[in-house]
This record gives sequence, structure tokens and C-alpha cells, in this order.
Amino acid sequence: MRNPLRPTRRVHAHCDIPCGVYDPEQARIEAESCYKIIEKYNASSDELLRTRCIAVKEERAELTKHHIDVLWHDYFKPEHLEKYPDLHETCWKASKAASKVKQTTDIAAAKELLTLIDKIDEMWKATGGPEKTRLQAVAA
Repeated sequence: MRNPLRPTRRVHAHCDIPCGVYDPEQARIEAESCYKIIEKYNASSDELLRTRCIAVKEERAELTKHHIDVLWHDYFKPEHLEKYPDLHETCWKASKAASKVKQTTDIAAAKELLTLIDKIDEMWKATGGPEKTRLQAVAA
């Protein structure tokens, strides 16, 4: 039961902590799913399969945008922008490319999205992303 004298507050973060775990691989996996789904869609004449492909692709493309935005807004800092002046433009283009993948069944759009995610991944790695955000080894 809520205590009326202690109102709740809503917080907003990608995992509501924030956890400090950021990795372009999450965006890449979702974008690869979109690519493969578009291939299946274009190769099929089964309307049921094609309908399912569209629904899942749209969901995966939205998740791709989410993961790109989390990296852009939560991981990358002003000092990273000094090293990579095109960082904002690259993230913006990647987010726009994810929107295009969501809207179309154009395999070229899916390839472009993967290329942009690879560029973000290079920036992430060069700014110490793996060392800063991944667990190095977890003992059993």
C-alpha cells in the first residue's frame, strides 16, 4: 500500500539504475535480425509469413533504435565527441536508418544500418567501451 505522505517518484534510465553496461552488440543483434527478416520476407510469397515478418521486423527495428539511443545519450560523453566529431551525426544517422528499416523491406537500408552500427562500435571500442562497461571475468 502506498503511503500518501511519501509519494513515489518515477525515474528514467535504460535500466532504471543506471547499470553502466553499454554495448553496441545489442543494437547489432537486433539489426541483424531485421536484415534476416527482410531476406525471408522478400523470398517468400506466403502472406502469413510476410505479415509476421513485418510485425517482428518493426519490433526489432524499434529495439535497435533504443539501443543506439542508450549508447548515444548515456555512454558517450563530451570527451568522446572531441575524439570523434562525427559521433552525433553517426548516431543520428543510425537512428534514422533504424526508422527506415522499420518502415520498409529494403535490404539496402538494413545494410546501411549495420554499417552505421559498426561505425558506432568502432567509436565505442576506441573510447574504452569494453573495458568500462563489460564484466571482464565472472568466477563461478
